[in-house]
Amino acid sequence: MKHSKISKISAIHYFRLCYRSLLFILLLIWYIHYRLSAGHPIISQLQERPVILYVTWAVFVFEMIMRFFPSRFESPGCQKQFRRNYIKTGETDIQVHDNNATVLVALVWIIFNGIFGALHMMGILDDGIMILLCSAYSICDMICILFFCPFQSWLMKNKCCVACRIYNWDYAMMFTPLFFVRRGYTWSLLVLSVALLIRWEITFYRHPEYFSEKTNEYLRCANCPEKLCVHKKQLKKLRRQIEEYTARKLRELS
Repeated sequence: MKHSKISKISAIHYFRLCYRSLLFILLLIWYIHYRLSAGHPIISQLQERPVILYVTWAVFVFEMIMRFFPSRFESPGCQKQFRRNYIKTGETDIQVHDNNATVLVALVWIIFNGIFGALHMMGILDDGIMILLCSAYSICDMICILFFCPFQSWLMKNKCCVACRIYNWDYAMMFTPLFFVRRGYTWSLLVLSVALLIRWEITFYRHPEYFSEKTNEYLRCANCPEKLCVHKKQLKKLRRQIEEYTARKLRELS
């Protein structure tokens, strides 16, 4: 297989994965320190370091605001909602094969996070765990895009992120646990993420032709600037080579 450089959009995804992972590690260290020292809760620790808190809040707000507008630095998966990216194919048969699975995804996510919410209301989980959960979700979001997405493979069955029916649900899903953390800056992230989701859904129901590869040529592989599938294939090939090399070495040692 011919190797190719990752696209600029994919490079941005990796950058997000790095700083989100760093943020999770910092939050985890603070939380462990809080639990061991029985000091101030992690919320108080964050408020004592307003620069870190404000920068983190601003980064995610900026990311979400960017989703409301066309951008060449975002994945085609979230850009298909804009009229400028609608390239007519001449077909009128709108097909969004994974649309029915969206209800199942929503139910699974609500039930899954409802369990954490119930534990929080019972006092078993504190605000720190809910914030850590959000941070972990932010990493999983990038893992889904770059490596493996359970929603795509097990529920949605779409070909790739470009064709994903729920691409712009990511921030709302990411910040779901913040519903239980009663702070202005946490709820502002949640409200903005829900607004992004509502905008996405309104566009889908008003212009479903934007979301169908049958009617929108922008969603076809030939027009994809992300080329993430090529990168994923290279990663799969590398994994197979590592497995074969490991197996060969084990046979030599046995």
